[in-house]
Amino acid sequence: MEVPEIDVHELADALKGGAHLIDVRQHDEWVEARVPDVPLIPLDQLVDRVAEVPNDGPVYVICRSGGRSAQACEYLRATGIDAINVAGGTLAWVSSGRPVAVGDA
Repeated sequence: MEVPEIDVHELADALKGGAHLIDVRQHDEWVEARVPDVPLIPLDQLVDRVAEVPNDGPVYVICRSGGRSAQACEYLRATGIDAINVAGGTLAWVSSGRPVAVGDA
């Protein structure tokens, strides 16, 4: 299945407009650095927690570099959720100089 992607610049614009974003990394990665205010649903918990994923429009999915989030998008799209992968993931977000949250929320 082909998964649509956006880059972190497009993501930043989407977030300003109120877009939904979820992070599918593990908790220890999430506390190191993340897009501010992004909820964590680790990939290995996604099937059990899919009800927590907004389904009222596009949902952007981010991980470290784009691999796990692409897998998550494939699953979410198969369930009817309009999931879009963030190319380059959190590494690209951090490299872009955008705000980063750290620690437990």
